[in-house]
Amino acid sequence: MNCVLYSFDIWKNNIIPALFPVFIISDLLINYGFVELISEVFKPLMYFLFRSSKSSSFVFIMSIISGIPSNAKYILDLYNKGLIDSYEGSKILMFTHFSNPLFILGTLSISFLNNKDVGFLILYVHYITNIIIGVLFRFYHPTKEEYSKVNIKKVIIEISKKNVNFINVLINSLIKSINTLLLIFGIITFFLIITTIIDYNLNFTMYYQSIFNGVIEITQGLKYISILDIPLKLKCILSTFIISFGGLSGHMQVMGILKDTNIKYYPYLLARLLHAIISSIIMNLTFDLYFSI
Repeated sequence: MNCVLYSFDIWKNNIIPALFPVFIISDLLINYGFVELISEVFKPLMYFLFRSSKSSSFVFIMSIISGIPSNAKYILDLYNKGLIDSYEGSKILMFTHFSNPLFILGTLSISFLNNKDVGFLILYVHYITNIIIGVLFRFYHPTKEEYSKVNIKKVIIEISKKNVNFINVLINSLIKSINTLLLIFGIITFFLIITTIIDYNLNFTMYYQSIFNGVIEITQGLKYISILDIPLKLKCILSTFIISFGGLSGHMQVMGILKDTNIKYYPYLLARLLHAIISSIIMNLTFDLYFSI
């Protein structure tokens, strides 16, 4: 019972305020042509860095703002509208795994680690490693789009011709967003119950219990890491590893959102393993330098 109530508190205090408004706004932006506009502006950069289509820039930028599993929802929306195919969706999913910046700077750094300075370092390492992942896999299903010069005026004219019923779009956005949030709540609750049962029945030391819980569910793992009697540097390395991997709960949320598509999960899993390893190495190398400046 305590586990379910704790899960509900996470959902209503962290998930809904962070994701519900963004889900609604992003859906409205997609229907009113914002994807076409932002894609036109950033298409040279997305092609240069990631060899991905121009539509991927919308997912990339919005995921930085809102974090996972919203990246999966944006990919699903573009996939359903025919703006990307399953190959492009599988590729975009690999390098848009951003943890919510408010979660890192607020919950993780201040509430858990009690050190606001490490929040910016963890955020930087986590985000820059995501870009590295995208560059490493830039030739995985590279886009075949032919790029001409940026023409924002043409895109604005095309957007102005759209005839969209606001009420219908808003109602559909509300229904889809609430369903997605309920799915996330169910998955978080399930994995928290699993970790609670395992914690009570297996004789883990606190150190290994923290890592194990973090691999399964991020928030629980980070909470345990914060109370370990270990140096702050090691706490930051472990925290960066956990948020970069995303937890099996996060993976399940992504899979649940994309379950009716042909978008592949295994490239995403590989990217998360590399993300966790590379970000931990970068954190180990930069921590002392960061606090010596």
